[in-house]
Amino acid sequence: MLYDSYFKEILNPETKPERLSWLLSVIMGQKVTVKHQLANDNNRLGDEASLVITDIVVELEDGTIANIEVQKIGYRFAGERASCYMADLLMRQYKRIKTKCKEYNKKFNYKDVPPVYTIVFMESSPLEFKNYPNILMHTFKHKSDSGLTLNMLENCIFIPIDIFMDKLHNEGIDNEFDAWLTFLGCDDINYIGKLIEKYPSFTPMYQDLYDMCLNVEEVMKMFSKELQELDQNTVIYMIDELQDQLDNANATISEKDAQLSQKDATISQKDATISQKDAQLSQKDATISQKDSTIADLQAKIKELEAQISH
Repeated sequence: MLYDSYFKEILNPETKPERLSWLLSVIMGQKVTVKHQLANDNNRLGDEASLVITDIVVELEDGTIANIEVQKIGYRFAGERASCYMADLLMRQYKRIKTKCKEYNKKFNYKDVPPVYTIVFMESSPLEFKNYPNILMHTFKHKSDSGLTLNMLENCIFIPIDIFMDKLHNEGIDNEFDAWLTFLGCDDINYIGKLIEKYPSFTPMYQDLYDMCLNVEEVMKMFSKELQELDQNTVIYMIDELQDQLDNANATISEKDAQLSQKDATISQKDATISQKDAQLSQKDATISQKDSTIADLQAKIKELEAQISH
């Protein structure tokens, strides 16, 4: 299900909107209905060497725009990218509403702009998510530190399917959310049987998957295309990872060089201090030698006087 062709066919918002509506309702925690699918912004998406396998943008019945992504490998800098993506999505929403107001000769008002959601399923989540092994859904939205409540429009939800799979093996399927993640991420026949037994509504979806798989030639074409794209994207991702490692190594070397330079400066300072003390000791030695010479002169004069007195 985490391949583009299967995801878009089984959860097609045009032919099977009730399925995607059910999934979004479970995730968003409220009853929502998918109205229709919107065209993707191909220029924006084309600019990225994307690890996104699936990207569907739909409009809900209340005007909300929801973007559903499936990532085989979770993006580094997930927060930064999601922020840019949501800003772009919100601007798209703003333009849509403004255009509608113009068409219906209605005055534009910001309160008429519905919210936007970006929902990201990750088959392999980034390291940051591994630090929260008991959290299966991370929801981000604006919140004031003062308690002031404003209707901010951006919402982002991250769902690490790999972390859920660990939970599934240990705890099983507890609720509809677990059921959907099992459907999306698990191909173990034992869990599929348990899922269908507990939630029979998934049976038609598995039937559609089975029918798709009967066309072996078409399936092989889909896999070949998607694996090729995934391979290319994975290579780019690995290059970025290696570049990060190189940058970190260079930063470490620079830091160590700075530490060595500082130690060298400290040693030089200590050498200068030692040299100064040596000079002071030499001066003191010279002073002592001079005093010794003076004492010797005085002792010689005393002996000379004592000799004169004796005569």
